[in-house]
Amino acid sequence: QAQLVESGGGLVQAGDSLRLACAASGRTFTFSSHAMGWFRQAPGKEREFVAAISMSGGRIYYADSVKGRFTISRDNTKNTVYLQMNSLKPEDTAVYYCAGRRMTATMSSQEYDYWGQGTQVTVSS
Repeated sequence: QAQLVESGGGLVQAGDSLRLACAASGRTFTFSSHAMGWFRQAPGKEREFVAAISMSGGRIYYADSVKGRFTISRDNTKNTVYLQMNSLKPEDTAVYYCAGRRMTATMSSQEYDYWGQGTQVTVSS
């Protein structure tokens, strides 16, 4: 089993930046054997894919809505995945979740086995 804990959310203005972090732990959880993803859910909307990164970090995927503004990265020595969010827009307001799954990265939330509890990001106009 794994525990994922997100941090770094907050209230910012449009155009600002935030860096989210997701720390993974677990007695039998090997971070470097898991692809990681970020998803978000705005009020009244379904959870949507934001970004995903492969086990080694060699493959990265982004939703079109964040491409060019957000950067996902990971540090396997710290068991942590990051989401750097620049040029934030009010429509980025949501609860952001990190997720993990063994082996390959995917954009489908249904294929992730482990989830954090989320961190709120609010972007004011």
